Amino acid sequence: MKSTGVFLRGVLMGAADIVPGVSGGTVAFVTGIYDTLLGSIRAFDLAFLSLLWRRDFTGAWQHVNGPFLLALLLGIGTSIFSLARLISWTLENYPVPLWAFFFGLILASAAVLLRQVENWNFPRFLSLLVGAGAAGLIAFSPVASIDLGLVGVFLSGFLAICAMILPGISGSFILVLLGMYGTVLTAVKSLDLLFLLVFILGCGTGLLCFSRLLHWLLHRFHQATMALLTGFLFGSLIIVWPWKRVVDWVQGSHGQLKPAQQLPVSPAEYFALTGQEPNVLLCVALMLVGFALVWLIDYCWGRD
Repeated sequence: MKSTGVFLRGVLMGAADIVPGVSGGTVAFVTGIYDTLLGSIRAFDLAFLSLLWRRDFTGAWQHVNGPFLLALLLGIGTSIFSLARLISWTLENYPVPLWAFFFGLILASAAVLLRQVENWNFPRFLSLLVGAGAAGLIAFSPVASIDLGLVGVFLSGFLAICAMILPGISGSFILVLLGMYGTVLTAVKSLDLLFLLVFILGCGTGLLCFSRLLHWLLHRFHQATMALLTGFLFGSLIIVWPWKRVVDWVQGSHGQLKPAQQLPVSPAEYFALTGQEPNVLLCVALMLVGFALVWLIDYCWGRD
């Protein structure tokens, strides 16, 4: 796989990760690098540490597929630093059209993955339903509160990174549900080093553990796992539905209130609740653009 292609995939992943509720894992799945990404993360093991101990840095670099990870991280970083302001501004000023665009992206992503599941049977169909149900349950879950000190910080990082790997569920959304979103933003803003160290340790532990589990499932029960992950994508459509009613709020990094829990409503009900135009035609057009973009990506890179 060429570095340029990996870099561009990273750019798309970074753009997805900027938006709360959209997972970069979705992009990795659609563009055909999900299994390679899990394998590279999984390679940070005892053999890798042994190579470092023996100062075989070249061997360690190759062991974790260093060129792939470097190109991907450069793409993600480039996207975050270059697109963060644009996407944040759009999310702040034109949230409904932006969510419509991402709805089309995720719907097409789910359709692409659905096509990869072969020889449908009852266990695979059940896996699809379980994945969709789990994502829907997460979407409708009320905001909780983890008050366990540093243990809670560690668990928050662990669960958030696990969600980030899964297609369809974003880590920031999980932090909102755990009641840790504002706390983490405050810690980053104030450079609370102890908090951040424990949180990063939780993220690293979750990344190493959960990537191994997913890697094993994809190799041992590939079709059922694909059906499960496809279900996650279909279920996550609830999260990115453009027209929503806010039922709970969370405090942001600057003290402002941000939506924490939202329920999907019809465009007419959205207009009645908010007094804002639902812009149905524009949203449908953006859904179609997002849908077409994913199919173009799949055509260009999905079979790479």
